[in-house]
Amino acid sequence: MGLKSIVCALSVVLIWGLNFSVIKFGLEELPPILFSGLRFLIVAIPAVFIVPFPKTSVWNVIGVGVFLGVLKFSFLFVAMKADASAGISSLLLQAQVIFTILFSALFFKEKTNRYQFAGIVMACLGFSLFIITSNGNITSNGLIMLLFAALFWAISNLIMKRTGDVNLLHFMVWVSLIPPIPLFILSFLFENRDPIGLLMATSEKSWLSVIYVGYISTLVAFAIWGWLLRSHHAATVTPFALLIPIVGIISSNLLLDETLTTLETFGTIFILLGLFTSVFGQRMFRFLTLNNRSAL
Repeated sequence: MGLKSIVCALSVVLIWGLNFSVIKFGLEELPPILFSGLRFLIVAIPAVFIVPFPKTSVWNVIGVGVFLGVLKFSFLFVAMKADASAGISSLLLQAQVIFTILFSALFFKEKTNRYQFAGIVMACLGFSLFIITSNGNITSNGLIMLLFAALFWAISNLIMKRTGDVNLLHFMVWVSLIPPIPLFILSFLFENRDPIGLLMATSEKSWLSVIYVGYISTLVAFAIWGWLLRSHHAATVTPFALLIPIVGIISSNLLLDETLTTLETFGTIFILLGLFTSVFGQRMFRFLTLNNRSAL
């Protein structure tokens, strides 16, 4: 991977890591489900009139739209509204890696190697520490909602595995057409019966948050990420995503003055080590084995 690609990958990591703090700014005024609906609306309209439909089944688009757009982001935004800090949210959402590995083994009969198993055990140990310290930066409700968000993200990952070599930007634009209506209905029923009045009174900062999450985090970042995946092997690109919670935690500390308790710090370390072991463990072992053989 050349310097240009590395810079692009790190740019996406920065955009997605900052995303959680930016969401927090928007949630100061906007109800979470309404906010989620708005971010998808501005992505879908007018882009669906310009971007061609992706070369995949309409059911794949609907499936990802429901599980990723409606369910995952509803649970994430509701959790972040009052029950979880931005930094912790960026970290615990990475449970989707663990769920994806487990579901792939269960439904696609993909073999789980010992490094992935060890990584899952370490990550689960880290998650358990957040259960113990659920009165810090996250409540018990927040932890449950974030794990459900990660679960729904993993399900959408499995659906996306079926899409094959599809243009990721085109796919996300059309996926974004699915969530707005159900999210707006849910928001009207459970959040605010006067959404127009609420939006009219919304400040510039909240609208900038919606624009960032919609255009920058979705369109720009997914366009770059899709280009990287088309230009390089997935095994080279996807590990950069492990940096997202690190950026999320650092940015939430700088922008929102969020700090981790001692137990949360240990939990974070275990989760990151678990993710690293699951993704890199086998490759690191092979690398060390080859080096030892060459040294002999």
